[in-house]
Amino acid sequence: MSEMFAGAPSLLLGTFTPRLDDKGRLLLPAKFRSQLAPGLVMTRGQERCLFLLPMDEFRRMYEQIRQAPVASKQARDYLRVFLSGASDEMPDKQGRVSIPQVLRDYAGLDREVAVIGAGTRVEVWDAAAWEVYLAEQEASYAETAEEVLPAMRL
Repeated sequence: MSEMFAGAPSLLLGTFTPRLDDKGRLLLPAKFRSQLAPGLVMTRGQERCLFLLPMDEFRRMYEQIRQAPVASKQARDYLRVFLSGASDEMPDKQGRVSIPQVLRDYAGLDREVAVIGAGTRVEVWDAAAWEVYLAEQEASYAETAEEVLPAMRL
């Protein structure tokens, strides 16, 4: 990731399988803590996962959404769902962050979770739901490459 990403924040990468504690707290993977330590916003993601966004990334996404025309019902609906579930959180000294009950319910989180780095955000999934999703997506992963990355030869 040498010079091409110089000056840019580190990409959030990898899959981790921590457990939520009895209070609904998530111990952030050590690899993600430096980017999330200054504070983060967690909100509803797509496919019933949660997004954990570093504050800068949350602001960038919000600005993009905010620029959509107010006359667009789709944009208004998206903004409402995205922001109404949002919670700004500060990890504690041990790197734990509380997940509000409403977000745990939305994502179906109990104890076993999958925490994945998705580039500029972290996603938190119910572990079983993540396994099902991944199995379904891996089948079409190779076929999709040409559409997602048309200029690249893999």
